[in-house]
Amino acid sequence: MKQNASYASNEGLVVWLTGLSGAGKTTLARSLSAQLKTAGFQVETLDGDEVRENLSRGLGFSQEDRDTNVRRIGFVARLLARNRVVVLGAAISPYQRSRDDVRHSIESDGIRFLEVFVRCPLQTLIQRDVKGLYLRALLGEIEHFTGISDTYEEPLSPDVTVDSSTETVEESTTRILSHILNPGPAYDDATRIEAFAPPQRGIGHEQN
Repeated sequence: MKQNASYASNEGLVVWLTGLSGAGKTTLARSLSAQLKTAGFQVETLDGDEVRENLSRGLGFSQEDRDTNVRRIGFVARLLARNRVVVLGAAISPYQRSRDDVRHSIESDGIRFLEVFVRCPLQTLIQRDVKGLYLRALLGEIEHFTGISDTYEEPLSPDVTVDSSTETVEESTTRILSHILNPGPAYDDATRIEAFAPPQRGIGHEQN
């Protein structure tokens, strides 16, 4: 991937990937990370489940606890981005207000924030769910499962929307990278970044 002159590798940035469990947020974060590192960026990924395990252990899945976990991810992301790191946040982050709070705190520091909605229809998520978590949630066996027994508020005005049911990982990665490296108005195909195809990985499930 060629680095584009419109975005320097010494600038911090937060890319926030939100969407339902199994939509492909972590998969996209891995793909984005590989290409950005190849282009010379410092990159860190904050996975919602990993943050919950290491920084938010003991929190449940109430709205208050979910918001606390999201704000902790946002706080760490802001600190890293201050130090010229491109931060990839991959978390369900189901509530609009907490996402907006994170955006505000980051942008108030003069750091660019890019919200990416990773869309995927519920039926597709159920079909690709090898662990059967969605079916168990539909049967009432799992409480507070986002998208089934708990709310997911789709972003009102995301900076980028990708759909993992209709796009390949490579296609979505390229579209997100184009917004990272070319933050201005849309540009023609001749100026698009050249993206190699990273290996696809399995899509997991998270409850952050």
